[in-house]
Amino acid sequence: MKGKIVLGLLGIFISYFAYAHPPSDIKINFDPQAKILKATIIHNTNNIEKHYIGEVEIYLNGKEIISQKISKQENAKEQTAMYLISDVKKGDKITVEAYCSISGVLKKTITVDDKLHN
Repeated sequence: MKGKIVLGLLGIFISYFAYAHPPSDIKINFDPQAKILKATIIHNTNNIEKHYIGEVEIYLNGKEIISQKISKQENAKEQTAMYLISDVKKGDKITVEAYCSISGVLKKTITVDDKLHN
């Protein structure tokens, strides 16, 4: 009997995390004139209130400068976040980390130059 209960609980646990996944991509754009960072985080979900991008962290040259908690994803395909980062210079590295509310994280980094980034 205990074995069946353990197997049942294990099945529930595995199925709960089976549909959880990290973001599949982060598209980063930085406008050096306006000093605006736009991160489009690709994360497909069928329940934006229970399985969503729950947190976004921004790093400038390895130092965390922004941390934003998010309560639900804007739509079933992606979450967009925009930030003013006034102290960015050419050659700086901007890293975006996006966390799934259930499980998983994705990190992407760009190096700032005089053009817009993707």
